[in-house]
Amino acid sequence: MFKKIKNTRIYLGDCLDVMKTFPDNSISNIITDPPYGLNFMGKGWDKGVPGRIFWEEMLRICKPGAHLLAFGGTRTHHRLMCAVEDAGWEIRDCLMWIYGSGFPKSLNISKALDRAAGAEREVVGITKGKSGENLNKLVRNSGNDSINAKGCGAYGVGAKQVTIDIPITAPSTEEAILFSGYGTALKPAWEPIILARKPIKGTVAQNAIEHGTGGLNIDGCRVGYQSPADKASATPQGVCTSRSGRLAGKLQGGGLRATQPRPEQIGRWPANVILDEEAGKLLDEQSGLLKSGKLSPTNKVKKSTGWSGGSYADRVKNTFKENSDGASRFFYCPKVSKKERGEGNNHPTVKPIALMRYLCKLLRGPKPGIVLDPFVGSGSTGIACVLEGTPFIGIEKEKEYVKIAFSRLENAWKEKGAKARWARH
Repeated sequence: MFKKIKNTRIYLGDCLDVMKTFPDNSISNIITDPPYGLNFMGKGWDKGVPGRIFWEEMLRICKPGAHLLAFGGTRTHHRLMCAVEDAGWEIRDCLMWIYGSGFPKSLNISKALDRAAGAEREVVGITKGKSGENLNKLVRNSGNDSINAKGCGAYGVGAKQVTIDIPITAPSTEEAILFSGYGTALKPAWEPIILARKPIKGTVAQNAIEHGTGGLNIDGCRVGYQSPADKASATPQGVCTSRSGRLAGKLQGGGLRATQPRPEQIGRWPANVILDEEAGKLLDEQSGLLKSGKLSPTNKVKKSTGWSGGSYADRVKNTFKENSDGASRFFYCPKVSKKERGEGNNHPTVKPIALMRYLCKLLRGPKPGIVLDPFVGSGSTGIACVLEGTPFIGIEKEKEYVKIAFSRLENAWKEKGAKARWARH
């Protein structure tokens, strides 16, 4: 059973069963956030990483050259990557999504030792903190006094916040004193995103013409410059010139000269590192302002091209200016809306829409094809596809989350100015 609105379709069911009904070579790209196998918050759907059989079925229904982007956990992404590769996909890269709002799920060893000894700890103070409702039990029962920050992190962005009292206690036993300040985990601050591709047929050029897949939308995802000085420091100035007519090394037939901006003037080449806004600010605080310096051409600048002669280092336009910006300018930093999660959305692993839109745009071909998310959750990938004008198919076996995804996608279509009416099939 599925519901459809425009070119967006959501299936309720096990993704392996649903995908078996899809024809071969029918999906252009896959963007998904599968279970990490961490048993996160005791959720049954997160008991294991999807194995090879899942990715084999995805390989069958994807077109040659189709790309796959799959989020993973820092402790288990090796199992995900091996399953994807063993299924026949080619691993192309591993992106790093860095965020500054993760929370540490760490056991306070000192408190655990006192609890095991039956010793009562003296409360020496109280601190108040904001935390998601689903963390209350975690804070009070695990002995984790590190969860007292500004929210519930990447696994609960936008969740309802509550104010809680966190007792500050002193160790009682000798063992607890010895292990005071020790825990069992670091604060999570990044997630890997595996980038894989179905083997192409023939050359990349042949595959692109026949299937419309195989490439990444580099120019569409370039990282914008933060200031005119930033742009001037990073790119050659001027324009590309060419003649219309025959190319491929032959004379161009005396066609009219045409000018166009150099591709690098649009922005920097997209990297395999993505920052959220808070991580970007933290990076800039650590790097400080990076000054590029002032360079001058050693040779006379040609009026016709705006370029100097000499070595590569000398070929700098005379308008080159000093630039001083933080290190985050080299990476994409999505701007995330505080209200994008949606009312009633209790899914614990919601991804930012801005991030998903960027990934959708990265994989989109000149003619957008169908994007599949076999683990659709609360529908963030689908919303990104709606906003980017890309056909989308999602599959989710948890009925609770399907309802949430329906509601969020309806709102996305309303934002696009379309009537949000679902058709049942």
